[in-house]
Amino acid sequence: MESETSDNSSIRNIAVIGSGLAGLTAAIMLGQSGHRVRVFEKSRGPGGRMASKRVADGAVDVGAQYFTSRSPAFLEFLEQYAGNNCFGSWAATFGFQQSDKSWQPFPDEPRYVGIPRMTAITRRLSEHVELTAQVRIARLNRIGARWQLVCTEGKEHGEFDQVVVTAPPAQTQELLAASGLTSLMNETQAPGGDILPCWAVAAYFTEAPPAAFDAMRPDSDVLYWVANNSSKPGRNDSGQWWVLHATAEWTEANVDASPERVSYDLLAAFRQLTGFNGAASESVTHRWLYARSESRVKPVYLWNQSEGVGIAGDWLVGGRVEGAWTSASRLAQAMRAG
Repeated sequence: MESETSDNSSIRNIAVIGSGLAGLTAAIMLGQSGHRVRVFEKSRGPGGRMASKRVADGAVDVGAQYFTSRSPAFLEFLEQYAGNNCFGSWAATFGFQQSDKSWQPFPDEPRYVGIPRMTAITRRLSEHVELTAQVRIARLNRIGARWQLVCTEGKEHGEFDQVVVTAPPAQTQELLAASGLTSLMNETQAPGGDILPCWAVAAYFTEAPPAAFDAMRPDSDVLYWVANNSSKPGRNDSGQWWVLHATAEWTEANVDASPERVSYDLLAAFRQLTGFNGAASESVTHRWLYARSESRVKPVYLWNQSEGVGIAGDWLVGGRVEGAWTSASRLAQAMRAG
């Protein structure tokens, strides 16, 4: 993929809020067009839902488990800006359990993961942008024709000609409401109304649990997803780390439960699923309030040219990892055209 440049002599200052895949994609593409771009991230580093948790012997993926690519341009983008050594194919066996408890293999297709962890991809992408971490933008103040960014601590973080928001829908709506952008906020409600939560537990076993597949979608009231994280390339674990994702329904019913209780319940369901009675010697728990989108409304991106504010994210195009790239790249194209 060749770098794109713009013949537009009007160089703009653009703020991007959020440093997940959508935010980094938008920042890179707009920067390649000659604009000055600055990314703001509320956490300590980039990644969004392509997140990993540090553990004793490395890291374990607690967010997005893998990604696919329907567009060759997506992989080309990753190869150019992240490098092909930070992601690779996950040659795992995938199975889903039917209501009669029998198992069927997933459809065969290439699946990719970050190496040695999912965040390796966003870390490398972030090297191409100016990133300000641990700053949560609370509102945008209109100053003439520009937007002044103000964080939750009341500090000002510069003025920008345009702003791209890549936060989850609830946080995006909160920011737009605080900024007086009611019309744009209303546009987010249809595609952003059903982002599902998810409790995640990663558990370490010195003895390998018996499992017919490396990754499973069980027929369970508790478990939505189960995967052997150690089966991914570049993971050099002495035992096995397994990642357990709860169903949205179970998560909603237990959203305020303690991490200890969540870990206990998900591991109990895992033992019931696999018949494995071994104890986990280590575990980490993470609550995703905004994990998966099941919206049928897919505008891909939102762009209000008169206000100079755009919105991108996987939740605007179906929820897949590649969707974050699709949304952001389409928004960047619209902003360049405008």
